[in-house]
Amino acid sequence: MTFTLTHIDHIQLAAPPNSESEARHFFGTVLELTEVEKPESLKKRGGVWFEFGSYQLHIGVEPAFSSAKKAHPGFYVKNLPAFKDHLTSFGISFIEDQNIPGVERIYVADPFDNRIEFLEKVNLPFSN
Repeated sequence: MTFTLTHIDHIQLAAPPNSESEARHFFGTVLELTEVEKPESLKKRGGVWFEFGSYQLHIGVEPAFSSAKKAHPGFYVKNLPAFKDHLTSFGISFIEDQNIPGVERIYVADPFDNRIEFLEKVNLPFSN
């Protein structure tokens, strides 16, 4: 019998202990993700879960926390310029990157200094 991976269920980012309030502000308020209740059996571990579309983002507490500087999730954004303005209104800085043809992208550090990428495909003029 063969198998097929069908989609990503969730992404998990690590955070230090007692950082749920910061996670709720950044991922819930700034990124406008919807918080979902963790199963009762997992609540004692700390952390907080969010969802967007058919995906979830889990912020898990790691006692010996170390931020992810290179490994990162990448999220598509509709209207990246408006998203950049939105981040700026919250005082959140970002790094712009145009190293992939036809893709505009930025990198943001979450409150725990984990790297997160946001990108949008852009139309390229036809070249003959």
